[in-house]
Amino acid sequence: MKVSFTKMHGAGNDYIYVNAMQFPIADPAKASILWSDRHKGIGSDGLVLIDKSTVPEADFSMRIFNADGSEAMMCGNASRCIGKLSGVKVLSLHIIDNKVESVTVDMLEPRLEDDSQFLPHRGVDQGTFVSMGNPHYVIFTDDVDQVGEAGRILEHHPAFPQRCNIEFARVEADGTIRTRVWERGSGITQACGTGACATAVAAALTGKSGRTSQIVMDGGTLSIEWCESDNHVYMTGPAEFVFDGEIFY
Repeated sequence: MKVSFTKMHGAGNDYIYVNAMQFPIADPAKASILWSDRHKGIGSDGLVLIDKSTVPEADFSMRIFNADGSEAMMCGNASRCIGKLSGVKVLSLHIIDNKVESVTVDMLEPRLEDDSQFLPHRGVDQGTFVSMGNPHYVIFTDDVDQVGEAGRILEHHPAFPQRCNIEFARVEADGTIRTRVWERGSGITQACGTGACATAVAAALTGKSGRTSQIVMDGGTLSIEWCESDNHVYMTGPAEFVFDGEIFY
């Protein structure tokens, strides 16, 4: 059958979105691998299926599949692009001239664990483990460009039996936090919403920043607030349409 899709990105973290209520995908893992290929497919960091909600509190549900076909727990950038989805997540749309310029997502509370069990890779400093609905290991270092070599290894470190997203972060002179991401199942990505949140929380926990941070990723900047009153993490960033299309499945 011919499947209609929309491609969108949040700070360069791009996904293929399909209305699964209209176009049911029997093998989404296989479809994600084929369609995410940047040379032979549409090209993306993964596939997002929008479907009926199974709970009355939400309008829709979403399933996220990484470029390697593995299913993701959560994606903050995809949540911004879709709207009132995922979780349940509460979103605020910032509209200028009848166009959504940015979206703030309530990413709920971070889950913190004792990271003493997580051993660093050789030459890589000890990191901080933060879960934002999916696991992240945040390493503060001057060398954020080691993301390719070290990220690939650390994703599969024995300490992370379900694999892990890896962030390399550096606090700049202006207080912004330069961050590069190795995303579990996708490799290096332009941005990662949950990764930006995890980095901001890790920076606050380690005294490198306050509770509000500007996380500068390869694809753009995300604004993160770890609110003291409710312990929730709020993420604000762009949600950009790229194109609509059709593909045979």
